[in-house]
Amino acid sequence: MKHVVFDIGAVLVEWEPHLAWVEELGDAGARAFIERTGFMEKNARADGGVRFDHLAEEISDERDRRLFREYVARYSRTVPNEVPGTWAILDRLRARGVPVHAITNWSAETWPEGVRVHPRLDEVFGTLVVSGREGITKPDARIYEILCERAGAAPSDCVFIDDGLHNVEGAKAVGMDGLHFTNAAALEAELKARALL
Repeated sequence: MKHVVFDIGAVLVEWEPHLAWVEELGDAGARAFIERTGFMEKNARADGGVRFDHLAEEISDERDRRLFREYVARYSRTVPNEVPGTWAILDRLRARGVPVHAITNWSAETWPEGVRVHPRLDEVFGTLVVSGREGITKPDARIYEILCERAGAAPSDCVFIDDGLHNVEGAKAVGMDGLHFTNAAALEAELKARALL
């Protein structure tokens, strides 16, 4: 039996981190804040298990440090929307009896906030691997292996979907089939070609 493994950010849920600070700084100011604080690099480390309070200590400017510390509390603002079309595909897979799982690079601190906005994230997956809880991020081979062990699936039985090509290549390196996500229509065509839809 084939198992379909979804990434979540930019595949099922849109993520716009600057929205955490738009209310206070405006759109351009929020984007500039992300640049000058090295937010994306710090966030990637948070996905690997580092706490945001710890990362904030690397920011010298007092106001920026305070705003960065508030990210977890503001997180729900950054994930307001679903990615168009992919939830419907996920539901069709489940209706056909296809096991559906997820591996996401996501901080253990912000994950509960994301679930508050999108409760189905904690309900629809047979096996869910959140990088921040594991201390391992994609494309490390171990995170795909953890999914397979917990799902009771061989890598060759898994189709992995991610918007990050490097993560797709990581999945392929452990023996999974990999699909680079661009939009729901293209994903639907790829899954139909594999007789999964």
